[in-house]
Amino acid sequence: MVMELTTEHEELKRSALRFVEEEINPHVDEWEENEIFPAHELFKKLGDQGFLGVTKPEKYGGAGLDYSYGAVLNEAMAHIKCGGVPMAIGVQTDMSTPALARFGSESLCNEFLKPSIAGDYVSCLGVSEPSAGSDVAAIKTFAVKDGDDYIINGSKMWITNGTQADWMCMLANTESDQKNKHLNKSLICVPLKENGKRTKGVTINRKLKKMGMHSSDTAEIFFEDVRVPQKNLVGEEGKGFIYQMMQFQEERLYAAIANYASCELAINQTIDYTRQRKTFGKPILDNQVVHFKLSELMTEVEALKALTWKGIEIHVNGGDCTKLASMSKLKSTRLSRKVNDECLQFWGGMGYMDETPISRAYRDGRLGSIGGGSDEVMLGIISKYLDILPGKN
Repeated sequence: MVMELTTEHEELKRSALRFVEEEINPHVDEWEENEIFPAHELFKKLGDQGFLGVTKPEKYGGAGLDYSYGAVLNEAMAHIKCGGVPMAIGVQTDMSTPALARFGSESLCNEFLKPSIAGDYVSCLGVSEPSAGSDVAAIKTFAVKDGDDYIINGSKMWITNGTQADWMCMLANTESDQKNKHLNKSLICVPLKENGKRTKGVTINRKLKKMGMHSSDTAEIFFEDVRVPQKNLVGEEGKGFIYQMMQFQEERLYAAIANYASCELAINQTIDYTRQRKTFGKPILDNQVVHFKLSELMTEVEALKALTWKGIEIHVNGGDCTKLASMSKLKSTRLSRKVNDECLQFWGGMGYMDETPISRAYRDGRLGSIGGGSDEVMLGIISKYLDILPGKN
């Protein structure tokens, strides 16, 4: 049974949609061309409207609402006319801050979470590395204790918001024991800037050029003898892997929400285009193969939406949504690829042009099956929950 949304949910969505249309969409083409958007400027506007802390504690400037409100906000952000900007916002709200809000000390939350909710700080998540993407346990970045500090050495790869971020929620090894790679890691808040300057030892090695998500700045970052106070530890030492797996659930629900909303938008845009465009004397939409296919795709979107909201309901009620979040993420990213590809075909030659929204959606949507845990990783998690992994039979 899908959760029943209230008038408060609807008002939040209306406010967010209005913000998107007035403050973001008029600038998207320029940001895509520049391959970056002004994160501090935009995030401050989002923070002033309360959009960066909907699910965060009130004492740090958040609204203290449950995740269903965050989900509704993410639906609205999917109406941004590109994938890069909403992804960057999602990193701030659903990927780099949930563990801090849940397990961080009051002083740590005041230092990093509060300004992130206000939009004064831009945050990023530091998990992936050149040799450790979906295999999170294989990370090599190390934080060694030295007095009251950690000294961090290593690198992080494919970091969204990386060139503009003020701080990183970093997963690093804090114990040398490699026998249990799930209990030797910790989450640490690492300042990337101090007093407006790059933190000593932090190097933005390069801004990565990508197939899609052009307006989102993505970086490879090096850390050489970076000194960070041990008080910047999130929760308990050695529990970072566990915290990150929990944090991933909101990231994966975010991905599912963003994808089904984007799919719905792509289908509706294609309906509008094929209704207006004529071939052989009639609208393209009048061909049965076209309107049947679009009807089938929208049916799949509605089924995905129901699956995703079932997972959201479990999460809101404090249950383990890992299986459904993984299923939703898997289905949504694959459906996004299918929808964008099949809709693009109905746009014909215009679908191949950069100027059309379906072309951008096609490029941006491909990331979904890779980032935040690949399709194959999702299948492994689902298989584990179904108790059908090899050796279990």
